[in-house]
Amino acid sequence: MTIHSEHPFVPADRDKDAFRRLRGRLPAPVTIVAAGAGRDRVGLTVSSVLLADGEPARIELLVDPDSDLGESLDVGSRAAASVLQPGDDYLAEVFAGLAPAPGGMFTVGRWTDSAWGPRLEDRSWCGFTVDETTEIGWSLRVTGTVHEVGVESSTGTAHARGRFHDLG
Repeated sequence: MTIHSEHPFVPADRDKDAFRRLRGRLPAPVTIVAAGAGRDRVGLTVSSVLLADGEPARIELLVDPDSDLGESLDVGSRAAASVLQPGDDYLAEVFAGLAPAPGGMFTVGRWTDSAWGPRLEDRSWCGFTVDETTEIGWSLRVTGTVHEVGVESSTGTAHARGRFHDLG
């Protein structure tokens, strides 16, 4: 039971940054990008993702430069981007640092090691190497070459206006 009709700590729309409100109206894919192996694994929920087809295929990400993932991605690094599916909301929140994960982030979900880093089982994914990193705004733009792709039958998930949406 609550005495509030809305969340008591969320500012009213009129008090929010206009650019962030605009960005929140654009649906964004929800992925987890992970790198490393064993105890050195790092991961982050990433929704600023662009895939460019070509020879070779490319991936562009915007990540938090202060995140463990952002600090670990250097030119030549390998990483895997797993596409989240409906029902993965909690997993997305864990890797965004918004929900607890006793035992560590990688205890949530079923993970398998790949040549590119940890990836979620039964999810569409791609493995890539980092070609370039540059700061853009408050983000780190990571540009990579995609070397391996796996596509599953499940649909993806998008995030818009603070909610997850089934793309199926």
